Amino acid sequence: MTSYRLKNEYITVAVNRFGAELKSLVSNETGREYLWQADPAYWRRTSPVLFPVVGRLKQNSYQYRGKTYPMMQHGFARDKEFTLLEQTDKTLHFMLENDAATMTIYPFDFRLIIGYEIVGKKVVVSWRVVNTGDKTMYFSVGSHPAFICPFDKNERQSDCFLAFDTSGPLVYHHIGKEYLYQNQEYPITLKEGALSLEEHLFDLDALLFENYQFRQVSLLNSDKKPYLSVKFHAPVVGIWSPPKKKAPFVCIEPWFGRCDAENFEGTLAERAYGNMLAGGAEFGAEYTIEIM
Repeated sequence: MTSYRLKNEYITVAVNRFGAELKSLVSNETGREYLWQADPAYWRRTSPVLFPVVGRLKQNSYQYRGKTYPMMQHGFARDKEFTLLEQTDKTLHFMLENDAATMTIYPFDFRLIIGYEIVGKKVVVSWRVVNTGDKTMYFSVGSHPAFICPFDKNERQSDCFLAFDTSGPLVYHHIGKEYLYQNQEYPITLKEGALSLEEHLFDLDALLFENYQFRQVSLLNSDKKPYLSVKFHAPVVGIWSPPKKKAPFVCIEPWFGRCDAENFEGTLAERAYGNMLAGGAEFGAEYTIEIM
């Protein structure tokens, strides 16, 4: 797989052209890696791009103009070879466009551009979606970065914490049977803005936080010192580690979209948190990963 690097005084990042996936984030000061390195014993990905859907569709398909289309969980972009559009000392941009294969499962003309920029100890990840056709396009887009946790080899994940830029309380939903959204709400009362990553937190799979409840999540070690933060302005955020595997990573996932609910009976245009673009229109968003 062709990989590209960006490096400044503080960090070095690597991105694969396959999936336009961020694969490494290393501190130049310490040599430490912050991103999960895709051990298939736990999870074979590192930071996949989710497009044109986020999450699982009910019955792995959607309805559009009276026709049923199959679609895998999180869409197809993560398994496509992107084109390198531009590379500078500080930036990388990759592009994916519709082709004959995508049109059989997603009948829209599109251009997806994924950007990476390094600024100090930060990586800014951007999405740009362009409707290159003339009919209204419906899509979701998101990210799924996995971060090493615990970061200290002498700690367990259950010794660590998540911190939010709010005092709470927060409300989340689970992804349940067949990886679909469950309607039941679960409240969280934060202690000093933090949530313990206790051993059974992910037993029912991912935690989904909706409706812009916060804009920043940080990973903290056992003494509640942050070592990494993710900043965003996204309507849905997923937090996940593989259930009951004691996997040494946690995903913090900004989403513009969501998996279908267990009782969902609607069309592609009616999917929760979906996005709509008229012909020729564009959508743009970004999030930032910062190491401490």
